Amino acid sequence: MTSSGATSAGDRPAVPDECLVAARAADAKSAEDTVVLAMGELLGLTDAFVITSGRNRRQVKTIVDEVERRVRESGARSPARVEGLDDASWVLLDYGDFLVHVFLDESRRFYDLEHLWSGAPRVAWDGAAGSPETVAEAAEAAEAVEAVESGGQEAEAAGSGASGR
Repeated sequence: MTSSGATSAGDRPAVPDECLVAARAADAKSAEDTVVLAMGELLGLTDAFVITSGRNRRQVKTIVDEVERRVRESGARSPARVEGLDDASWVLLDYGDFLVHVFLDESRRFYDLEHLWSGAPRVAWDGAAGSPETVAEAAEAAEAVEAVESGGQEAEAAGSGASGR
């Protein structure tokens, strides 16, 4: 993570550090299907979206509170604007360089932002996909592990044939 507030490692899309903090905060409150989309090249108005959802309005508000608290603690800033908190079916936290969308499950399915912005790269974060930098890299890593494992099995089979077992 760089001091400019953006993360960049190799081909990983640059996103503000605080948006990953927001994703982790949502995850800590049992948010469902939290994704981080790198929006910089597609939208130009903001660098990233964090999209997540809760099962009921109380959980949506709890997620919002936790995101605000943790982002404030990590970067000493609050959102410039919060919209939708009264209804809590879609709450938008506007941090300027990233937006956090906290949906009620049915509202998320209806608006389907992931489909609308399907061209945006998904950024893996530790709660979502472990250490790989993007979802594509996670798939590549899985293929590499599979290749190593199958290569190891072939070597083991060759070794057992040579030893006469």
